[in-house]
Amino acid sequence: MSKYTLVFHHQTAADYDDGYAWYEDRQKGLGDTFLIAINEKVKQVCDNPELFSEKSKRGFFEAVLKDFPYTVVYKIYKKEKIILITSIHHQKKHPKSKYRK
Repeated sequence: MSKYTLVFHHQTAADYDDGYAWYEDRQKGLGDTFLIAINEKVKQVCDNPELFSEKSKRGFFEAVLKDFPYTVVYKIYKKEKIILITSIHHQKKHPKSKYRK
């Protein structure tokens, strides 16, 4: 069980939904596989937030999915014991769009 509280940026749901819809349109059930992959990566982040690399000077970490071209981008607030998932970023999109405040 994680010692951190998990919080999602308000735009992250749209990332999640867009990815699901795109994969589900391509093949029935693939959207569900995508959601499972995202959920497993988020759980991994919660269990060990510093496992993944810090990728920006502003403290963003990135956890890359294995089977989908997506990255879970997050910040760790140690004092508050919060992990903020800022985006579920498709790797072909402009890199600046993954770092939300």
